[in-house]
Amino acid sequence: MNGILDHTMMRVADLEESIDWYQTNLEYEEKDRYEGDGFTIVYLGPEEMHEDGALLELTHNEGEDDLELGDAWGHIAVRVEDVEEAYYELMDNGVEDYRPPEENPGYAFVKDPDGHEIEIVERDHGARWSIDHTMIRVEDADEALGYWTRKFEYDEVGRWEADTFANYFVEPSDAPQEAMSLELTYNYDGRSYTMGDAWGHVCVRIDDLQEDWEQLMTRESADYRDPESCDNLYAFTKDQDGHEIELIERDLSADSLFPF
Repeated sequence: MNGILDHTMMRVADLEESIDWYQTNLEYEEKDRYEGDGFTIVYLGPEEMHEDGALLELTHNEGEDDLELGDAWGHIAVRVEDVEEAYYELMDNGVEDYRPPEENPGYAFVKDPDGHEIEIVERDHGARWSIDHTMIRVEDADEALGYWTRKFEYDEVGRWEADTFANYFVEPSDAPQEAMSLELTYNYDGRSYTMGDAWGHVCVRIDDLQEDWEQLMTRESADYRDPESCDNLYAFTKDQDGHEIELIERDLSADSLFPF
């Protein structure tokens, strides 16, 4: 099982408005598009992104223009050389002032047209604006860390423990630094969360869909949407909190990013 995080999917109300926002402000380009029956999927990312860098998947479902963010979904984080410079570059572009770097030394936050939060972090690797990590909230840190360790063989590569919460970063063993990490945020007050329909999933790139699915079933991951129910093109499991995790094989030399 390769286990690299392939993409993060978010749902948007106005697809073309969202694409324009990411192209204008984060200099993303459209990598591929799939027009389905009643929905459209678009992959976006920096022009010069690492082959193991994560894509952003925007999904729009026809007739679903009122999306609930929910609080189980946190944010994506993107890399820049200088947080303050990048933040005020976005302000000059007309992006709404949300959480400036003066309030958060070392990082800042903006929002896209649907209210999805985007953290800006300072990194000396990866393409500018490439996805550094995706944050989700979990209700039990021990269960969450155990899930990613046992099911996907991820390593804990960093943590931040404050008075009221903790952040744990996990990723595959030997992942290149340009790959995306997963940030698990745990609040100590025992709160529970709602998913909301604006939050989609994270996707793990695997070597063999059938073999790796069977391994996940042996490791007692949730049998949510097995490969057969997805025409043997992809599959979905869920973590202990109900966050959806897609499994997909990826041929980086193929003409299309979609396995259709």
